Amino acid sequence: MEGPCLRDLTCPFPLGPHESVMPCLLSGNAIHPTFMLQCSRKKGNAMARADKAPQERTVLVLQGGGALGAYQAGAFQHLTSEGYQPDWVAGISIGAINAALICGNPPDRRVEMLETFWHRITAALPQQPVAGFPPRQLFGQMAAATVMASGVPGFFRPRLPAAAFVPGALAGMTSFYDTNPLQTTLSELVDFDYLNEHGPRLSVGAVDVETGNFIYFDTRSTRIGPHHIMASGALPPGFPSIEVEGRQYWDGGLVSNTPLQYVMEEAEDQPLCIFQMDLFSARGKQPKSLGDVEQREKDIRYSSRTRLTTDRYRQLSELSRAAERLAARLPPEFRDDPDLAFLRRATPDCPVALVHLIHRQAKYEGAAKDYEFSRLSMVEHWAAGEGDARRTLSHEDWRARRPAEPGLHVFDLGHHSA
Repeated sequence: MEGPCLRDLTCPFPLGPHESVMPCLLSGNAIHPTFMLQCSRKKGNAMARADKAPQERTVLVLQGGGALGAYQAGAFQHLTSEGYQPDWVAGISIGAINAALICGNPPDRRVEMLETFWHRITAALPQQPVAGFPPRQLFGQMAAATVMASGVPGFFRPRLPAAAFVPGALAGMTSFYDTNPLQTTLSELVDFDYLNEHGPRLSVGAVDVETGNFIYFDTRSTRIGPHHIMASGALPPGFPSIEVEGRQYWDGGLVSNTPLQYVMEEAEDQPLCIFQMDLFSARGKQPKSLGDVEQREKDIRYSSRTRLTTDRYRQLSELSRAAERLAARLPPEFRDDPDLAFLRRATPDCPVALVHLIHRQAKYEGAAKDYEFSRLSMVEHWAAGEGDARRTLSHEDWRARRPAEPGLHVFDLGHHSA
């Protein structure tokens, strides 16, 4: 399949004014990777690269959130088209899967593999309402119910109802679904030799079932395979724990759904440009129904205090800078005081630009949004991520920033109201 650059036609995963290509996507016709390569080559990236100082390391921080993870893929697509290839990717749950697809492929195949994965796991459900029926919200609820009953292709399949007819089977079950299909998918779409030997640094979080300790599997110290990625996304009781080196692990989101703290603690002296892609927003409206309450509770629980973490590091950054100014005014004999040195190390030594890209709830979404794997919702989430990334990188505040400026600088520019 050859043709003009997709950017000359419309956004690959359209929204709003770009709906002309939607029927092609919903039909299951995958976008040819040539489109992506042509777009990347044709689009001038000189200005974008000028915005990102060469000495900055680009880091992606990918939150967990199931079906909402297509938002991260869309955001990544735009970032990479603007020249932002990651040096380090940290992820939890679906964020770990997206991270593996990125780190386990060469730059020119990353968007293609993300697209292949998201098309595969959304292939089994009805593509879109017909003639406006069922209504959008009901369509999503029906799609989520179908997932609960039949699973998701290439991801997970139900143990029931077959297990219901085997005496004693239910008593020995520790999960409702089998995730072996995900292992097959990861082995096909991720080159783990490339990931460990040539790809960006990868860090994925999981929880030890017996100790409750939170751990990161990191290519700096561990050779990562499919089971490490699956462990990061093994959310009970839906998914079974995954064994890694003799220990059983569950989804890292049980402890922290956002790996930002790990990245900040592991930062070295080189300036960082962090794109934090959150799938649950800590901010929301007052619930007006039980359904709203369930969704709001989930948003708060899985947003993992993103704003609190950011505010904490901003305050610690100000503390460190104040300690630096104080040290400059002290007599030489006091500048090496251990307490002063402790305050100066309160945050990473490197400058940090932290960019928030946050999925905002659509009006039709309910509490099942993280397991509503319809093609229509995937397309909309992808487009939302691409749009937020595009608005961020084109925002005057971002374009006017000074890369590698000392301290922590936070940008939340992607939402429509920005």
